[in-house]
Amino acid sequence: MSKLNDLLADAELIQQLESLMWQAGDAILEVYNSEDFGEQTKGDDSPVTKADLAAHWVLVKGLAELTPDIPVVSEEDSASVGIPNTHSLYWLIDPLDGTKEFIKRNGEFTCNLALIDQHQTQLGFVGVPVSDELYIGGKTLASMLINRHTSTRTTIQHSPSVSGTTRVVASKSHLNEETRTFINAIEGPVELVQAGSSLKFLKIATGEADLYPRLAPTCEWDTAAAHAVLEGAGGSVTQASGEPMRYGKAEILNPHFIAKGSQ
Repeated sequence: MSKLNDLLADAELIQQLESLMWQAGDAILEVYNSEDFGEQTKGDDSPVTKADLAAHWVLVKGLAELTPDIPVVSEEDSASVGIPNTHSLYWLIDPLDGTKEFIKRNGEFTCNLALIDQHQTQLGFVGVPVSDELYIGGKTLASMLINRHTSTRTTIQHSPSVSGTTRVVASKSHLNEETRTFINAIEGPVELVQAGSSLKFLKIATGEADLYPRLAPTCEWDTAAAHAVLEGAGGSVTQASGEPMRYGKAEILNPHFIAKGSQ
């Protein structure tokens, strides 16, 4: 059995990773409920807060203990971006996806952990701290939603709209021309569904939406975890060209892509 298969079959490890995700979410909420976010601007003009860094360290330290032989690529560690050049198996994390949403205090932010192997996302954890929810799934692991407050574990599976309406995840106020053209080409009625951060993928995974055209820049850590969860729920993510999404590229930016549910 391969190392990847060993990891995916290790129920105790999966449970420990779940616990680690709750810890990271708690670290985010501690800052979210405080008066000082410690907001700064990074070199690429994107914001970073104490919460981004707190969740980063929780995940990095926890993963080092649980899987010491698997390196970690994190948005908050620029030196880690070169790891895929020498390792085909690694963790990819976005400690706080939706920092702008976090700063707005609208709750639409997530904590993301993905396991990448051979340029493909294999397993994903997406935590939603404000709702005490954690999504888990992957290519060979049926996706589920865990609610810590109610202690429930629910299998999630995409199901198409029974009305024939195509539910598209897109912003009503920030549609670029390419996305508008894409939506206008869809046959039949279209309904726009809004969500922040990687919650866009989860809307499809849970059957609340059908399509997410992303024809604007994203980074690999923005998509890998939720991509895995969507696959585990019967959906898919491909480049706009139709080719498979690849992780661990020389360029951390993703190509334009289309996420969709089951047909």
